[in-house]
Amino acid sequence: MISILLTAIGVLLLFGVTIFIHELGHYLVARWFGMKVETFAIGFGPAIVRWKKDGILYKIGIIPFGGYVALPQMEPVPEGQVGEDGKPLEKWPDVPPSHKIPVALAGVIGNMILAFILAWIIYIVGKPSSPHERDTVIGYVQEASSAYEQGMRAGDRILTINGERVANWNDINMNVTLSKDVTLLVERPEEDNTFEVELETQKTDLGVRLLPGVGWFGYVDVGSVTPGSPAERAGIQSGDRLVAFNGIKLNSQGQMIDLVEQSRDQEATVDVKRGEERLTLNVTPAYDPSEDRVLIGIRFMPSKWVVDFDQKVHPRPMQMIGEFSTMIFRVLQALVTPSSSGMAASALSGPVVIFKVLWDMVENSFVMALWFTCLLNVNLAVLNLLPLPVLDGGHIVFSLYEMITRRRVNVRFKMALMSVCWVFLIAVMIFISVRDVIRLGWVPKRQAAIEQPVEDKETDDAQETQPASRD
Repeated sequence: MISILLTAIGVLLLFGVTIFIHELGHYLVARWFGMKVETFAIGFGPAIVRWKKDGILYKIGIIPFGGYVALPQMEPVPEGQVGEDGKPLEKWPDVPPSHKIPVALAGVIGNMILAFILAWIIYIVGKPSSPHERDTVIGYVQEASSAYEQGMRAGDRILTINGERVANWNDINMNVTLSKDVTLLVERPEEDNTFEVELETQKTDLGVRLLPGVGWFGYVDVGSVTPGSPAERAGIQSGDRLVAFNGIKLNSQGQMIDLVEQSRDQEATVDVKRGEERLTLNVTPAYDPSEDRVLIGIRFMPSKWVVDFDQKVHPRPMQMIGEFSTMIFRVLQALVTPSSSGMAASALSGPVVIFKVLWDMVENSFVMALWFTCLLNVNLAVLNLLPLPVLDGGHIVFSLYEMITRRRVNVRFKMALMSVCWVFLIAVMIFISVRDVIRLGWVPKRQAAIEQPVEDKETDDAQETQPASRD
């Protein structure tokens, strides 16, 4: 009971400081400009604690999924609108856009400052590491790629790129990003053999260059199992590590997906590591017409979260922040690309999964919890810059319009637009949260069975050629 209480305190503290620092940024800059602050709130819903000082209402809400600072001068007050005390809102002097924009940006800046602080702590202390942070072993090579034609295979190790020695996949990605053409010295340890591969790197829409058709080594850990699926019938469980499929050692999630695809309607063996126990299970992959793919019905644990707790690395702060930012921009890009929007949407998670992941990390490693909190802060900063009316980016767009045209957006139109956006965002969050609850198995299987299997096709955040994160 005490451990559960301590974990809950850790989760609320880390999530709360993320929200607090964002709202504190708005609050401090608004006060610096002499603007009226009506409310400073952390959380939504009925207040657990509330007090008033110097005319400002401070409160902590019972729902810890956000917060807000009520700044009446950021928005024109519609006629007849009342405040939280039920009294008509006062009219305050207009504030120029040159003040509104810094106030809107302050929350984002606050989150980025916190992210850099956490990144430095992680760099100094060290964090449990993923295999790709320690080694250069290749986990996946697409058969229809130049790398495969030149002999590269899963399990090979990259020794140098353009003559420069590399120690892990962070080094590989950095060298690849800076080069259009690369020459790789590759080692095949079991054959005591080295050979060279020449590749033209692939440039993404974000300007990042990658090794085409090549992905890093990663553990194949099961995040969840779809109710009624072949995997559930075989006895595969959440938390299992899949180490071999039909006697073939697994080096990545992509390799697992390919092997499953090749075993349609054929019974296959899966070697599983479950804690200290070793099991061999039989599973029959089946074609899912709704996804047009062969599946066994599992969701992989994202490879970045699968770590060895007894082996630490010290990632550079700028590199860590850069990787987080790139990952988020790739997801946003996928959401607005017709060919990938459905897969990207199915990979999204909401507050339920965020709290679940943060809870698991606080239980297992507080440093990993700090790492995830750093990711959350970068995520919150980037998402708040989106030009949606209810987000900081929307306020910036309205202020820029006012600055350029010398006139404000029509009040009624603006309020209607914000109301529609709020309804849309709340509906999306409810849908994602319900889906997360079903995927996590927190509802009876009879109810969960109504959900069609959803395929993530989630791209690894360091290699866009890394295949799906669900099978």
